[in-house]
Amino acid sequence: MELGIKGKNVLVVGASKGIGRAIALAFAEEGCNVVALARSMQLLEELKKEALQKGAASFEYESVDIMECDAVAFAQMLIDKYGEFEIVIQNVGGSLVSRNHLADSSDWSHALRFNALASIDMNSVFLPIMIKKGWGRVIHISSISAQTLRGNPLYASSKAFLNAYVTTVSRQLASSGVLLTSVMPGAVAFKGSYWDNFTVTDPKRCEDYLGHHQAIGRFGTCEEIADVVLFMASERSSFMPAVNIGADGGSM
Repeated sequence: MELGIKGKNVLVVGASKGIGRAIALAFAEEGCNVVALARSMQLLEELKKEALQKGAASFEYESVDIMECDAVAFAQMLIDKYGEFEIVIQNVGGSLVSRNHLADSSDWSHALRFNALASIDMNSVFLPIMIKKGWGRVIHISSISAQTLRGNPLYASSKAFLNAYVTTVSRQLASSGVLLTSVMPGAVAFKGSYWDNFTVTDPKRCEDYLGHHQAIGRFGTCEEIADVVLFMASERSSFMPAVNIGADGGSM
């Protein structure tokens, strides 16, 4: 299938490991110009070598912690340095936030910024440019927890907020040719991940989870999530604004 994205300028936020890494490599294989952001300089350098081998038209990177910088100013710096982006992948956030459901607003605010607001700050710079050009794709990596609302309340609630942002804002953008969407992974295992560790330390826990919560009976792979992201970033997704797409193995 021709995706129509060869040569496009792509930004992948959170690109050094797991799902983000697989996404960056998928765009490399499509011949895109990729700029990758992550905290680890070493992992980004390793990713660059592999991405160029896989066919990236170009590959640049910046080592940064989005939570520790002015995300709006940083987004503008990226445009000044690398040019305008046509596709932005916001793989920002995670469940490593407070699990105290009785926490005060500071913990809830941190979870919200980590999982939604930092990337929304960056979008405030990227989206107006896409609207002016009449084409663009911004894809957030959300979580199926945003729908099931299971597990850590702070994490699930912040991802639910992210999904609501995607739906409501993307409806306003739909006629402009700019799509703002999210992909909601379920349980994905990769080296060093939450579930990968348990396959070694507590395999019975994994068996129980898969038996009760995964209709497909296995964990997902990063590449399976990247394939969905690639399609949503393509010309082929033009009739799919404002969607939050589950890629979750039939989560139950």
